[in-house]
Amino acid sequence: MRKGGADNVLVKDRILDQPIPHIEHHMTHRIGWLRAAVLGANDGLVSTSSLIVGVAAATPDRTAILIAGIAGLVAGAMAMAAGEYVSVSSQADVERADLEKERIALRDTPEEELKELAAIYVERGLEPDLALQVAVALTAKDALGAHARDEIGITDAIASNPTQAAIASAISFALGAALPLAVAAMVPLSSVIASVIVASVVLLAVLGALSAKAGGAPMLRAILRVMIWGAAAMAATAGIGALFGTTVA
Repeated sequence: MRKGGADNVLVKDRILDQPIPHIEHHMTHRIGWLRAAVLGANDGLVSTSSLIVGVAAATPDRTAILIAGIAGLVAGAMAMAAGEYVSVSSQADVERADLEKERIALRDTPEEELKELAAIYVERGLEPDLALQVAVALTAKDALGAHARDEIGITDAIASNPTQAAIASAISFALGAALPLAVAAMVPLSSVIASVIVASVVLLAVLGALSAKAGGAPMLRAILRVMIWGAAAMAATAGIGALFGTTVA
């Protein structure tokens, strides 16, 4: 063996013998439930706050305001659950169809699939010989898993889970909607609109911060994003309520 080859073997052995110095904590495994939870909480908070503000601008009747808010909470939570389940189920169906197509290809044309996998690794920067070695090794261990991950882009971390998405979305929507509803029930009737708007904007900022922290994203951008869109929605419904509302003598 050449000296360079022996040195490479020694270096590899030293690397493999050393303990891993640190473990990076990535957030990709949270995508399945985090997206649905953030969407549900944000939608519950914004839609219910907007509904309460709109009704309060139209009529000074607390009972009507609370009934509208409760109806929005229940209907919205069910709609979010159903919508998430249907949409994520459709995505899961596509993933299953792609996996089945890949399973058939691996059974009928294994050599072509091996070349295809090796070509993917070449495109990612490996030398052709090394790419083929990697493709052979991964195919021997789990051919379908290798193609699902590197050719189709499906991994266990981001695979669709309709039930998980539906439950996360419904619960988070209800929690988000309950907060402005509680404010509307507790504050004086004359200050319902202002109190709900202020509380909702603050809660949107908190939601943006929590979602950014959970997902490892920049916090300020997430906070501003949800605050701006939430405030715009409440302003629009307040204007509509005031325009078409009742006048009290």
